[in-house]
Amino acid sequence: MDDKTPFLVLEQPCDVAVDWLAGLVSRAGLSVMRTFDLQVARHDQALCPCPHHGTDQCDCQMVVMMIYQLDQRPIAIIAHGYNGQTWFSVVDTPQQRADSYLEAIIRRLVAPPFLDPINLASKVHAV
Repeated sequence: MDDKTPFLVLEQPCDVAVDWLAGLVSRAGLSVMRTFDLQVARHDQALCPCPHHGTDQCDCQMVVMMIYQLDQRPIAIIAHGYNGQTWFSVVDTPQQRADSYLEAIIRRLVAPPFLDPINLASKVHAV
């Protein structure tokens, strides 16, 4: 899998979407650790499509989450958000392979009909 291909798109701000996904995987018995947050460095992004980039209204964000399950290798999920939308992708590179079992669990959690729409008051697009 290409780590730039999103598997899930939410029409929610990044922090809301990340909290939602973290809660979803936690309720499924997985551990989640937020390891990187780009909000502090948001003004240094050169090629940002945000119409408010560089202002207080800018909502550009990137978050890296590590998701664990007992003895499995962790999987890295990148959340990239701007303009009220968030895209989630799995990091799977030759240097950092994604655990296919853990990835399958996460994909099942966000795929309809397993998705819990009560906790997310917006549109969800599983890719």
